[in-house]
Amino acid sequence: MIDPVIFTFKLFNIQVALRWYGVLVMLGAIVGAWYAEREIRHRGENGDSIWDAMVWVLPIGIIGARVWFVMNSILGGNTYYLDNPGKIAYIWEGGLHFFGGLLFGAIALYFFLKKNGMDLWLFLDAIAPATLLGQALARPANYINQELYGQPTLLPWGIPIEAPYRLPQYSDLSQYPMDSTRFHPTFAYEIILNILIVLFLWWISRQYAKLMKPGTIFSAWLMLAGASRTFIEFFRPDQPKIGDSFVSYTMVVSILMFLVGLIMLLLRYEKLKWAVAEGWETRYQIRKTERKVRRRISPDPAGEPAQASPKTQTKLPAKKPRKKPSTARR
Repeated sequence: MIDPVIFTFKLFNIQVALRWYGVLVMLGAIVGAWYAEREIRHRGENGDSIWDAMVWVLPIGIIGARVWFVMNSILGGNTYYLDNPGKIAYIWEGGLHFFGGLLFGAIALYFFLKKNGMDLWLFLDAIAPATLLGQALARPANYINQELYGQPTLLPWGIPIEAPYRLPQYSDLSQYPMDSTRFHPTFAYEIILNILIVLFLWWISRQYAKLMKPGTIFSAWLMLAGASRTFIEFFRPDQPKIGDSFVSYTMVVSILMFLVGLIMLLLRYEKLKWAVAEGWETRYQIRKTERKVRRRISPDPAGEPAQASPKTQTKLPAKKPRKKPSTARR
């Protein structure tokens, strides 16, 4: 297996470790922002604004992802973070939940756009697919950390998991031997599904550009991301379940995402009537930028053309008077 730590160094007598988890998460964030920038420009807005937004969205999103992960763990009956509250800040050890990052990041994005007078729907349509692309690039970190795997499987693409990283139900090596037991690589399933969704949303946004309305891509993203995660939850034995059922808390949120996206899409194309959607904009609201037009000669306040500057005036030499021929006799 790959060592989760790339290298370590000392800084003021403090041991600092560079981990694959942090590197891949940052890589996913940067590539996702780059993709969002291109989509924002494609819709006619200033794409550079996404980098200004990232200053707020990224750290707040990471905090939200960690909070959701910890709360989800506690809801499942795990008392690790209650017994060791200091470990909540150890993000580099793994444990970020995608939905928490989305929720907190969306709140930060909303206030940023409101402050700068930008269209919310334009940015949601551009950024939503980018989040799945960023997540796909960060998911290999779960393989390196040996986490977020599924149940044992006999499929040829099953992966080995070392004993210290196994879930309690699979820790009995007599029942699940190290040399023969393989597990579903659920993070790989999510990588594949995320990339397929991104490609599909990009394709329909270009293929049916004339039919696209503000919020269409975001609504479709809610549906596809929700359906994808619902499917993944069937392969996630580590997710806390509701009572004795097979339904996890994350699965409930995923199903709600799908339903909200479906309702939004029906409202967007008036297949469903609801008063709250009557004022939904039909075009993106693009900010107008002032353009300065330079003129060589500007009119004066009275409305008459201004005279050219004395420096530009050319003085012609005065003509010398011709001498009349003399008529006097000699």
